[in-house]
Amino acid sequence: MLPETHLSRSAKNCPPSLHAAVRAIALLGGASAAVLLVGCGATQPKPTAQAPLVKTVTVEPQQVPLTEQFVGRLSAHREANVLARVAGVLLKRYYTEGTEVHAGQPLFQIDPAPYRAALDADLAALSEAKANATNAAVTLQRDRALIGTHLISQSQFDTDQAAARSTSALVQQAEANVESARINLGYTHVTSPISGIAEEQQVTEGALVGQGTATLLTTVDQINPIYVNFNEPAALQEQLTAELQAGRVALAGPKARVQLLLSDGTDYGQPGELDFRAASVDPSTGTIALRGIIPNAHDHLLPGMFVHVRLAVGRALKAFLVPQAAVQRDSTGAAYVLTVNGRDTVEKKPVETEGTSGSDWIVWRGLAAGERVIVSGLQNAQPGAKVDLQPAGHAAAQANR
Repeated sequence: MLPETHLSRSAKNCPPSLHAAVRAIALLGGASAAVLLVGCGATQPKPTAQAPLVKTVTVEPQQVPLTEQFVGRLSAHREANVLARVAGVLLKRYYTEGTEVHAGQPLFQIDPAPYRAALDADLAALSEAKANATNAAVTLQRDRALIGTHLISQSQFDTDQAAARSTSALVQQAEANVESARINLGYTHVTSPISGIAEEQQVTEGALVGQGTATLLTTVDQINPIYVNFNEPAALQEQLTAELQAGRVALAGPKARVQLLLSDGTDYGQPGELDFRAASVDPSTGTIALRGIIPNAHDHLLPGMFVHVRLAVGRALKAFLVPQAAVQRDSTGAAYVLTVNGRDTVEKKPVETEGTSGSDWIVWRGLAAGERVIVSGLQNAQPGAKVDLQPAGHAAAQANR
């Protein structure tokens, strides 16, 4: 039989009903009470804490295209002002505003009557000058034959030579006047200087144009292809030059690829190329002026539109592609990733990023080949703690998916 004191001490954790039963069994004596008491007083062992489960990707250095994004504005590839180059009354417009015209296509008609009359007068003056020149030439030829017979004086012969030269010069002047009159008459027939989209008419029919200064009648914009103008920070060029000297990047050529994103975020499907880069930095903005040329066969892009410009600036020779979910930032804004070392322990690695490639960050520094970067389960992973691995794959393979 168990002693009373031991019974009380062993059964103190039992419920009251069970405690009474134990006391009854104990009075009768037997091992059943002891077994029952052991069941009541036993303490269950605490379960061991399990390491959190994380997913990782293995990163390897590779060549990665580098792109930078800017805000740009579109402008016409060529823009020509259509001017009234002679004075007169505007009689007619031949084109439809806002439609495509071709080089040499008639656009306006200025009253040609005064210029046709001026041409006729100059043609008559030319005929008179030619007649006078012919008469002077005949007289000179006759007197040249007579000068040896002393029938005319040397003075008369000299006068005949001067008359021939003078009338010949008057013919040339008359011919120039005729040519000028023809040009002015041609200016009354206003044509398009280039092919493109003809804008709205600036002067209505019946107006007097070209008085004193050339009058703007309309403009013609050539928008296929079309220009995109944007500015690149000079600091970016300095950074790329430093990376080039360190052997980490290769710069794009003078005809670098240019891709547009429209205002709604959609990708304009036809890429272009860099067409111009200024040789100096604008001191007021600290930027370099750039211009790209973009195909625009269907006239979807219009001058004056704002777009986002993606410029291929080069390629990183040994960079790492890391999923965006894996890159975190601390309170200072510095980027870092969590990796798993060979002992399945979490390590914090500060990294330097340079833009994105698809859905991945481009990491310049901070990682080594073959490192395992945590991409899932980050909320449970702490630096210095053990983790269980569930590999998510290879970063390079994911980048090419």
